[in-house]
Amino acid sequence: MKRNGRSLAVGIIMAIWLPAGVGRAQISPDYGALMIPDRATFDFYSDRNNFPGAMQVPEVKFVITDVDTTTPHLYFMNTKNYSYHYSFVVECLGWSIDLSTFNRQTYFSDHRKNLAGSLIAHDHYEPNDAVRGIYTMEFWPTDPVTFEFVRVAYELIQTNMPFAADKLYYHAPGETQRALYQSEKELFDASCVAVIRTEDLFAQVSYTPLTTGQACGRLRILDGAEAVSARDIVVYRTLPNTLSHVAGIITEVPQTPLSHINLKARQNRTPNAYLREAASLPEVAALAGRYVRFSVQPEGYTLVEATIEDVNAFFESIRPKDPQSPSRNLATTEIAPLSEIDFADSNSFGAKAANVAELAKLLPAGMVPDGFAVPFYFYDEFMKHNGFYDRAREMMADPNFPRDLQARENALDAFRKEIRTGDLPGWMLDDLDSMQESFEPGTPIRCRSSTNNEDLPSFNGAGLYDSYTHRPDEGHIAKTVRQVWSSLWTYRAFEERDFYRVDHFQTAMGVLVHPNYDDELANGVAITKNIYDAQWRGYYVNVQAG
Repeated sequence: MKRNGRSLAVGIIMAIWLPAGVGRAQISPDYGALMIPDRATFDFYSDRNNFPGAMQVPEVKFVITDVDTTTPHLYFMNTKNYSYHYSFVVECLGWSIDLSTFNRQTYFSDHRKNLAGSLIAHDHYEPNDAVRGIYTMEFWPTDPVTFEFVRVAYELIQTNMPFAADKLYYHAPGETQRALYQSEKELFDASCVAVIRTEDLFAQVSYTPLTTGQACGRLRILDGAEAVSARDIVVYRTLPNTLSHVAGIITEVPQTPLSHINLKARQNRTPNAYLREAASLPEVAALAGRYVRFSVQPEGYTLVEATIEDVNAFFESIRPKDPQSPSRNLATTEIAPLSEIDFADSNSFGAKAANVAELAKLLPAGMVPDGFAVPFYFYDEFMKHNGFYDRAREMMADPNFPRDLQARENALDAFRKEIRTGDLPGWMLDDLDSMQESFEPGTPIRCRSSTNNEDLPSFNGAGLYDSYTHRPDEGHIAKTVRQVWSSLWTYRAFEERDFYRVDHFQTAMGVLVHPNYDDELANGVAITKNIYDAQWRGYYVNVQAG
């Protein structure tokens, strides 16, 4: 981050700024403004939007016209009413211009006539006790806006938004702009343009609302993977690898929108927020172990004490009223190559296997792994062969099972151990062996959960079940298939089904089987939607190295 008062480098032409309003037609407040004198006015014109690393933050969009002259004109848009810069210039400024011409004159050009950008209020930026809240000036991430245009916009905004003049920073959100900044760093360093890097900006944010909402529960501060329930509001010092159904979530580690924790929070409408050093905050520590009412909103969070009656009423209000029975087809009795199934077979093999098979029909060859799907029938026959359904009913009938979280977790752990050592009928061992022999010798084989209770349009089941890799030296693949089957009875999966009143005995586990890729360079999650701006088509990719 840089802020200084040095003048521009020699040879750079200085623009002449006109006082606010000079050379510009006055516009209606419904359209926007020529000046924003205070925060109240900023809030009047702002709308809350999502940006990478900053969720639900106030944004005011702006347009600068005649940016290629010595008299550029700045217009702040009423962003609540106008999502597009083009709509603003046509409807508010009265331009007669087609979209393609406007885009050509505004974006991706060193000879542009206009600039279009955003001002974002980061109210929870707190690098120290003396500083709270800054504003960043940003442009479309892939638009190569050069230093001279950045300077023009920065100085105009400083002049016409004076209340934030000493809290205004240029932020390059995309790699295109970051590379351009590095190539022009000497010009930036010699100017009055204050710059903040992405890593510095978001490392100093104290609060991020990931999923907004309200909840009641017992506030618990956790260090590890302790058993939790849907009546708990949890404060995690580290991000857990798995998470059972809970009432509310606070993490001391920043999250991403597609993290498994937030996917589960979105699915369950669970309020979820990042709060820096949450467990050390007096208002959090004072309520640990008590019943609380928790609210996550774009502008901040609240924690206030509640009663057990509040918690019970809230729990019943969010839990489904009627039992649910997932579709399970046991008529399919053979392991099938993925090439022979499609999504219509999801009630036999599970949605994950069916989805991968469907993807292979849509994408170019080699982009989707080839393999097999083990049907629900195998799991059902295995459970009946070992008497595990009866064993599960005995476990659930124990009086301690429903009322003691730790007893429930211990019982489920013991049950999974039994499943992992259960016997397989001879015909099942033979079929699994034939499938294993279909892979090239020495191939590590990935066995992935594929149930009728995950990867569904209305229920993603993120993190509920487990997948395992079978190594060439591990012998028969039945060992790893049993591990996958046993994950149907993890504590987190049981809790999720129990909350949604899903029949545990109608739930079934298929197995998606394909080669494992030990040399993968990256893995992650992608969705075909722009989660930051619904007005623009796009894709979101959340990826990690290795």
